[in-house]
Amino acid sequence: MVIKRIDPLSAAKIGGIIAAAIGLLAGVVFFLVSSLFGAALGQQEGGGLAMFGGAMGMVLLPILYGIFGFIGGLIQAYIYNLAAGFVGGIRIETE
Repeated sequence: MVIKRIDPLSAAKIGGIIAAAIGLLAGVVFFLVSSLFGAALGQQEGGGLAMFGGAMGMVLLPILYGIFGFIGGLIQAYIYNLAAGFVGGIRIETE
């Protein structure tokens, strides 16, 4: 079997979903860390802002990762299709 061409839009969708999932994990970690610092700084100025920033990170990171993952998947599929035209694609052996 030889993969001769990858549909760029299909690859972009998968890339976007995978990147958004990674962004969600990063957002949760960002939220937890900023919440801990926000609680530690709660008696000082900026503690509430740290917790708010963590919550916004949990919302914005998956969106941004998803957008850039989509664009990256689109570019990678396009470049793969160009390269496969020269070398013939990826050869896969199956049983």
